Amino acid sequence: MTQPIIQVEHATVRRQGKAILDDVSFSVHGNEHVAIIGPNGAGKSTLMQVISEEIHPLYSPKTRRILFGREKWEVLRLRQHMGIVSQNLQYLCNSSYKSWEIAMSGFFSSIGLDFHHQVTEEHRTKVEEIMRRFGVWHLKDKQMNRLSSGEARRVLLCRASIHDPEVMLLDEAVSNLDFPSRREYRQTLQQLDQEGKTIILATHELSEIIPAINRIVVMQGGRIVADGPKQEILNESLLSLVYGTQVYIDEREGLYSAWC
Repeated sequence: MTQPIIQVEHATVRRQGKAILDDVSFSVHGNEHVAIIGPNGAGKSTLMQVISEEIHPLYSPKTRRILFGREKWEVLRLRQHMGIVSQNLQYLCNSSYKSWEIAMSGFFSSIGLDFHHQVTEEHRTKVEEIMRRFGVWHLKDKQMNRLSSGEARRVLLCRASIHDPEVMLLDEAVSNLDFPSRREYRQTLQQLDQEGKTIILATHELSEIIPAINRIVVMQGGRIVADGPKQEILNESLLSLVYGTQVYIDEREGLYSAWC
């Protein structure tokens, strides 16, 4: 088997003395799609932040983080391989910057543009191409803080896609979206799959897990408690145990939903 493109070994993250990620090992191969699920506080977002190098695990002789075959990266270079969309990023981008400026800022790993960012015609052409592809070019001059949540998520996907990265990290990306916006977002995920991206999705919404995502990782208390094929992992007994309440699951045309 080929080497994984994402490999985290024995990662621990503590906040105020509490392990929010507890000796976690996790790997993903190219063109593999993974959904990470679990209750609030399970460690999903923390694992995503470790993968993206937004935070660093505690030092241990056993701890390793190998991304695309390398252990050390400059952030700007890493972002050329890995696009990120998260609730936290949307909060940071909820500003008076225009949507094209937020999309453009993906070139510089910044939030919006400043006087020192040298925007070229090539940059402008790429931004227009991507914003048209994601159906938001008509919003190019609209301020981010005047977009709907669904529109803002698609602009952030443009920003994340600016370097045509191999991996897309999507952390709680459908939170606060209404039903039509969630449908549009799933269609976008399907588009990323068709483009050959590797998708790593952290979510508590099973409806976000498109049919192309076949592997499910379940987290609880900072640890991975289950990891396997979707049909095996998404069962009522396992999820009821993890969430501490009776969970019911329904599946229709390859899409899942859950309720208590």
